[in-house]
Amino acid sequence: MSDIFETAIVEKRNVLNELRANNLTLQELRFFSIYLSKINPYDQKTRVVKFKLSYFQKIMDFKRLNIVQIKAAVDSLLTKLVHIPNERGGFSTFQLFKECTIDKDSSGEWYVSIDAHDKALPLMFDFKDRYFKYELWNALRLRSANQIRMYEILKQYEYIGKRELSVSDLRELLGIAPTEYPRWDRFRDRVLDSCQQALKETTDICFTYERGKTGAGGKWLTIVFHIYKNTDYVDQLTLFEFIGEGGESNEPQQLELCDTQTDESTAFFSSACNDEFTAAQIESIIAVINTMELPAHDMGALFAKYHYLLEQYTRFKAIAERSTINNRYSYFYTMIQSERDKQRGAAAE
Repeated sequence: MSDIFETAIVEKRNVLNELRANNLTLQELRFFSIYLSKINPYDQKTRVVKFKLSYFQKIMDFKRLNIVQIKAAVDSLLTKLVHIPNERGGFSTFQLFKECTIDKDSSGEWYVSIDAHDKALPLMFDFKDRYFKYELWNALRLRSANQIRMYEILKQYEYIGKRELSVSDLRELLGIAPTEYPRWDRFRDRVLDSCQQALKETTDICFTYERGKTGAGGKWLTIVFHIYKNTDYVDQLTLFEFIGEGGESNEPQQLELCDTQTDESTAFFSSACNDEFTAAQIESIIAVINTMELPAHDMGALFAKYHYLLEQYTRFKAIAERSTINNRYSYFYTMIQSERDKQRGAAAE
């Protein structure tokens, strides 16, 4: 099996970096950065990246592995789309990745391999200009999708040392919905100041910012970022250290295949929520899901419920990364109830 620790340089085309975020989670952004660090951008034959399933588990923050959880994560990765504008005002849309394989190698070790979509290859390979690069360690300690995107948005302009963005463009580049942080003080505190602190502590750049163009009442219309080289970060975290290879068993990892007769339990469903909630809380959430019509799953109703719960929890984590949620269970439970009520309202129309 190829070693994923040999190199750790991310080379990214500017056009790919300027695309509006498409609801990628922290884990998916981290995975994409690792993928870009493992390919050779001057050799399309390196488009397939292969590594241990245990590494995938760490990258995606799974506490334990089972087939349903992995399928849901893979489904999400394979549905990530990019929209490339053209000179006539239109655009082309395609997936970033086209195929993912989970299998055992000749020694019985589970592995993951993933291949870029053919249409996406020009974004990742054979570019000669208009790109930037960074060492992967910069992305590994960042703890939110906002922080990774802010790092890349500013790293692209490091050598210029300055970048001015409209507030609306910055929100889109970060993937922040119009309804999130509608108040400027919350946006400034939860996004700008939070990212400023995170980059200063853990990456090779830091920044200050100031108000640019203003509107009525002094409203911030643009933000001027000043970007500096940073030497005060904590020690560089290698991918080897991030994966935690040193504490890993030499025994081949076992993948839970989830027997439907024995795994319809609170513990099974709890794994979809990273075991964050109590048994009673999981049971109350499943009670709501049991009243809903869910898309059919090829492995049956049990897995349809698990897959739906994992999708909603992934969505919840993305929201939680950008907001302060005092009672995470109450928020998540209300989310599920709201989806159920929307479904019922649509059915009644």
